[in-house]
Amino acid sequence: MNSAWNSAPAFAALVLLSVTGCQQDHGPTSPSMSSPSFASGNTNGAAGQMPAYYDGELFTVNMKQLPGGASAATIAQNGSINEIYASNDLDEEQDFVPVIDAIQGDGFNPLWHQNLIVFNAGFAPHQFFSDEEVLAAASGPNPEITIVVTDEVYRCSVVGRK
Repeated sequence: MNSAWNSAPAFAALVLLSVTGCQQDHGPTSPSMSSPSFASGNTNGAAGQMPAYYDGELFTVNMKQLPGGASAATIAQNGSINEIYASNDLDEEQDFVPVIDAIQGDGFNPLWHQNLIVFNAGFAPHQFFSDEEVLAAASGPNPEITIVVTDEVYRCSVVGRK
């Protein structure tokens, strides 16, 4: 058999590995660095992974948006949905790493209601590290941010620490 044909299976495996994205995700190198957006295609599994802060600690979460009708029904009927705070829609690249309000063992529910953080005039945009910081920035007589509640719900798994 020709030696070129002997290496064909190895070449095919190498191409398959590079196409499926066998790269290690090192996450953001600094708190203000943009988080990665979802990979194109199916967001089940690793393609839907992104970093998120919980109480000052960086975690990896896996997100998948529920269909519109399911989101509306979930919001209307489920009183224990967790909250996720993001600078941009979770389907888009983030200006800042999103913040979650629970992990397993701390009131965790796999359903997350998306809230967008909008900085008010006169305040410099920056990274938040906990839901307490987000809520404090949105309160008071001169709030730093406005929280825009969306109609989107995501299925989210906390898959590990960064």
